[in-house]
This record gives sequence, C-alpha cells and structure tokens, in this order.
Amino acid sequence: MAQYTLLYILFAPFVGSVLLLFIPNRRALAVRFVAAGSALVSLIASLYLFYAYEPAKGGFQFIQKYEWSKELGISFYLGVDGIGTPLVLASSILLFAGIFISWHIKDRIKEFYIFLLVLAAATIGVFMCLDLFFLYFFYEMSVLPMYLLLGMWGSHTKNYLAMTSPEEREKRDSVGFIFNFGSNSKEYAAMKLVLFLSAGAVLALMGILLIYKFSGLNTFDILVLREHAKFSGPLATLIWLLIFFGFASIAPIWPLHSWSPVGHAAAPAATSMLHAGVLMKLGHFSIIRVAFEILPQTTRELMPIAAILCVFSIIYGGFVAYYAKDTKYVIGYSSSSHMGYVFLGMAALDYISLSGAVLYMFAHAMATGMLFAMAGWVYDQTHTRDIPSLGGLVNRMPFIASCFIIACMASIGMPGTVNFIAEVMIIVGSWNKYPFQVIVAVVGIVLTMAYLLRMMRGIFYGPTVEQYSHAHDAVGMVDRMPLLLMIATSIFFGIFPGHFYDIIRSGVDPLIARITEVVPLKAEGQVNSELSAVSYQPSVQRSEGDKLSADR
Repeated sequence: MAQYTLLYILFAPFVGSVLLLFIPNRRALAVRFVAAGSALVSLIASLYLFYAYEPAKGGFQFIQKYEWSKELGISFYLGVDGIGTPLVLASSILLFAGIFISWHIKDRIKEFYIFLLVLAAATIGVFMCLDLFFLYFFYEMSVLPMYLLLGMWGSHTKNYLAMTSPEEREKRDSVGFIFNFGSNSKEYAAMKLVLFLSAGAVLALMGILLIYKFSGLNTFDILVLREHAKFSGPLATLIWLLIFFGFASIAPIWPLHSWSPVGHAAAPAATSMLHAGVLMKLGHFSIIRVAFEILPQTTRELMPIAAILCVFSIIYGGFVAYYAKDTKYVIGYSSSSHMGYVFLGMAALDYISLSGAVLYMFAHAMATGMLFAMAGWVYDQTHTRDIPSLGGLVNRMPFIASCFIIACMASIGMPGTVNFIAEVMIIVGSWNKYPFQVIVAVVGIVLTMAYLLRMMRGIFYGPTVEQYSHAHDAVGMVDRMPLLLMIATSIFFGIFPGHFYDIIRSGVDPLIARITEVVPLKAEGQVNSELSAVSYQPSVQRSEGDKLSADR
C-alpha cells in the first residue's frame, strides 16, 4: 500500500470535499469532523512520505503514472524528489492546522471547508506532478477557491468600512469599485488576485506550449523533456522568460507582488495561512521544476535577473511592513519580503544556497502560518486589525501572546528554529556570487526584527484598552493544537535538521550539477542517475569540504 502514498495525500482532501457535499450545513460538527478527518489522512501520509523517502537513493520516488492521452503525450504522472517532499509536508500541516483555526466559522461552513480542501489539494498536486499538463492544471485549480474564499468569507479593511456617507456607500457597493486600485474591499482583493495570477498563468502556459511544440517529443513528461529537449538561442530565452515571470507572479517577486498583501489582508485566517505558506511557493517550485530542469543552460545565464529583483522584494517589502498599521498587511508585506530570500538562494545556483531556499520555503510556511493564525484570533476577539488601536492584550491572551513571540522569533530567524538554518544557508551559499545582495538580505533581517517586534508591542503590550476587555485567550485544545503543531514543527526541525537536510540535498545536488555543468542525463525516465550518485552522499558519507560548507 505504501506505493500509493502520493494518491492518499492528494486525494484525501478531494474525497473529503466530495463527502461534504452530502452533509447539510445544519450538521456543523459532522462537517468539521469530515474536513478534519480528510486533512488528518493527508497529514499522516505526508509524514510517512517524509520519513520513508530515501535520500541515499535520491531521484523521484513513490512514482505513480497513468496514461491520460497517448496522442497528446499526457499522463497523470506523480512523483516527489528532495525538493517536492518537504513542500508536500508543509501543505498537509497547514491544511490540518487551518481546519481547526477555522473551527468557529458559522457562515456556510460546509462550503468554506470544501473550498479550503480543494485549495490545499491543488497546491499538493503541483508539488507532485511530473507532467507539465497536470502541473499547470493543479496550478490553475488553486486560483478559483482563493477567489471564493476571499470574496465570500474575507473581510474589508478599516478604510473601506469608514465609507459611511450615502455617496461613499453607493460607491463602495458598486460593481466598478472592485476595479478601483485605491479601494480596500474584499471583492477588490479577490479580483486583483485573480487578474494577477491569471495573467501570469497565461504567460507560463505560453512557455509550456512552446516547450511542447518545439521539443518535437510530443510529450508533457518533465523527465523526458529534461533529458531530450534541446533549446537554444532566442527561443530558449523567450521560453525561460515566459516561465519565470509567469510563475514568479505568484511567488511573488517585485514588481508583481501587489496582489499578495491585499489578498492576505482580506482573506480569512486559514486561507491566509495556505496563501502565504504554500500558494506563494508554487511560483518558486514551478520555476525550479520547469525552468531549472528543462532549460539548465538558459537558467545559468538568466538567473541574475532574479538576483536583481530580489533586492527590491526584500527592502521594499520590509519598509512597507514597518510602516503598515494593519496586522495582516504587516505579515503580508513581510511574506513578500521573505520570498526575496528564496529567489536569492535560487539565483546563486549553489548547492548550499538552493538547499537553503527549499528549506526556507518550508520554514516560512510554519512561521507565517502561525502569525496569520494569531492575527485572525486577535481580529475575531477585537474586530479590528488596526495596531495603534490595540494594546495590553497580553493580560487577556497570555497563551496567544506567548505563541506570537515564538512565531516572531522564528520569522526573524532565531537559533533553535528551522528558519535560522535556512537563512544561514542562503547567506553563506550566495555570498561568493552575490555579496551585495547578501548584505541587503542581512539588512532585511534587521528590518524584520524591527517591524515584528513593533507589531508585537503594539498588540500585546502597553496600556490595556478597556474597549477589548471582553477578549479572551485560546483555551480549548481545538484552539491551541494547531498553533502548538506549527511551533513544534519549526523547533523540532530547527534542532534536528539532519534528515530534512539530506532529503533536500538529494534533490538539489543533481539539479545544480546539471545546471552548472549542463550535463545531459543518460536514460529516459532515469530516477537514479550516475550524476546524482556522484554529486550527493548522505550526511554520514560527505566529504570534509562539504561538511565545512554545511557547518558554515
């Protein structure tokens, strides 16, 4: 049964969403338990996948392949390597935690959980797919539930609700208001998200179709394309740019980032968790899976573009987060800033830096998931996200305040959390190639500390605001468990990163060797290439030079 692990992980949320269709909304507890049960199946299978994956063997494992269209060369082809495995685990953890974060939702809970399960399953599908057709299919599937979750269960911002005069109310309730780029409505956030992601997806689709057309192989199989497709000159450059900017819009990289903080601010807590934790990583992962695998030489030539743009992402996002007064905007712009670190690790094309980038994607998912979950709790209790109007909540919410401190420390990169290891790997691995960007990244860490500590002080410390004397702490296990799960995950892998590191290196090493040396793989569908065997050894067998690099 273990060989079907990927199918359990992928289809458990889908099966749960189908079962929910037959349960009436009045049976709220049954709806919640079905959603939690399907998420739990996916989580348990993901944990098994993580610890059953064999780093020494490397390559793509747990392969499942079913031919879908022989004429078009399309197969439902699943498999995970050292890059996809951690992200599948992150998706499952955040889905399970998000189910309980949303436990107290009362408005159309069945529909909410259906869309949340479909969203998580779609992101998991992207991390598993080895066929370009289905990778793009699951990528696009994630957009629809995001639009509905924001538009139906999202919240307006303070400025929107302040529009109370008859003329302003007429304006804010008009259809045209969602296209007003100065607006603050949840409809605007949902529409902007769809427009940005759809525009980027069209670019990526054009690149994928060009790969299919000009490879001459009549297949969407990524493994076949990486081994036999040959692209060069202007065509390779065009395809790479379409793939990079098409997928980078969801990452999001500056200047394609503006949809993301707005979406964070409007989304319900669980949706923000999945948005920041895994949806944004679809961009980085898809670039690695498509551009890095199929166009290695062009990747080596053009990745300096990412090294330039990531500087703006880190600094711009950090400064806007510092001056923002809305809790979700602070965390949203913080996420945009931190995604610049992932692009820096990818741009350096170094074993250590890319491994750090993959690890940082997982670490950021845990830390930001915690922050959004607690920002949602504070909003539910106070009905405001305006930091200056809050204060003294540590007396009312000691558990939430304690978890918030841990989440802030993880996001900053305090030793003992997995974020620290990832940041050090990115900085060390990128220094030789991009010293200026590394300096900017270090400044970005200082900025992160400044705005997170400022937000924490504004919400939880200072004089107690009597207006919020009714607010209460997370007391029950349903409310505390998802936070404790994410905290435990961040700290556990921060203290015991060995297996995690070995898994990631088993996927990164052959990929970096292929890009830097541009060495073609030998056999179609080859899982354990000689290149992988040469470039990667488990931690107990590494060379002294590699040990020194890892220790740094």
